[in-house]
Amino acid sequence: MKVEFKLNYEDPNNGARIGQISFNGKTYETPMFMPVGTNATVKTLSPEEIKEMGCGIILANTYHLWLRPGENIVNKAGGLHKFMNYDGPILTDSGGFQVFSLAKPKDITEEGVHFKNHLNGDKLFLTPEKSIEIQNKLGSDIVMSFDECIGYPATYEYCKNSVERTLRWAKRGKDVFNNPNQILFGIVQGGEYPDLRKHCAEKLVEMNFDGYSVGGTSVGEDKQTMYKMVKMSTDYLPKDKLRYLMGVGDPIDLIENVLRGIDIFDCVSPTRLARHGHAYTKNGKINLKNSKYKEDFTPVEENCNCYACKNYTKSYIKHLITNNETFGARLLSIHNIYFLEHLMEEIRENIKNGTLEEYRDNFILNYYGEGYEYK
Repeated sequence: MKVEFKLNYEDPNNGARIGQISFNGKTYETPMFMPVGTNATVKTLSPEEIKEMGCGIILANTYHLWLRPGENIVNKAGGLHKFMNYDGPILTDSGGFQVFSLAKPKDITEEGVHFKNHLNGDKLFLTPEKSIEIQNKLGSDIVMSFDECIGYPATYEYCKNSVERTLRWAKRGKDVFNNPNQILFGIVQGGEYPDLRKHCAEKLVEMNFDGYSVGGTSVGEDKQTMYKMVKMSTDYLPKDKLRYLMGVGDPIDLIENVLRGIDIFDCVSPTRLARHGHAYTKNGKINLKNSKYKEDFTPVEENCNCYACKNYTKSYIKHLITNNETFGARLLSIHNIYFLEHLMEEIRENIKNGTLEEYRDNFILNYYGEGYEYK
């Protein structure tokens, strides 16, 4: 039942990689996009629908499941797989991102982080050890170390101190991690500073984690800064272990960061955008709330093979979204996740053909139009 990763190919002209994840008798190709199931469900969708769209790993949220229903309930149910009826790999984040969005700098101590429950205001305290304990009980397959997610911008001095604390927390978490059916990732931080990213990555590699995440991106920086931070991290990570970029899901960011050596991604964007009436297409995002779709009886995207596009029109989905019908959010969630999964298929194919950079340039032209500049 333990997740295993094998690197099969790396493009000699850039960092793009093809790999294979083995789990429970099945294999899944990387690079891969992971839908987010915050509360042990990908919003509005069933596990069966997720698998039908070709998804592999899905992500569940440690902080939210700690609060409700509680890790002990999930453990009594037999772990996340049985609790939510999903037989594919499951990754849990450490809860760090949510914690640091709720905490103030003065609440971050060497021992852990003090913050308030966003549901009822109760005082909570999360430590590296507690985060690992919760994830052990949840029974996910890939476990994240507890780290400080550094906001952007941040001073060099702050990032330096934060990185050292994150490294100490990573060691403390690894020392108590003891589930033979799980694998544990370290998280590279360091803001936009090359020497701090290098230092953090190298120290984590010395600790010999099962895989490595790149953290502290998509927190307000521009795209070029994000891409630099990713490259500053992957340059120092071992080739034979999984690399995970946390919280990134914009289509162009998937392509660009595959070119910088990333294997797996997650983001809430496909389902969140869907609930607000937005859909990905090869010619850019569209907003189905727009009045021009009222009498548009074509699918969200021509030649798309997702359930929504094969059976329903923009006009009908606009009607559903306008009237706050859940089925509209479901249809757009199906389409958006399918779009990203199909994008990853095309990325993998172009890595194999040595044409990913050309594919990226054509994607930008179609998605953004001429004259696009990264922002």
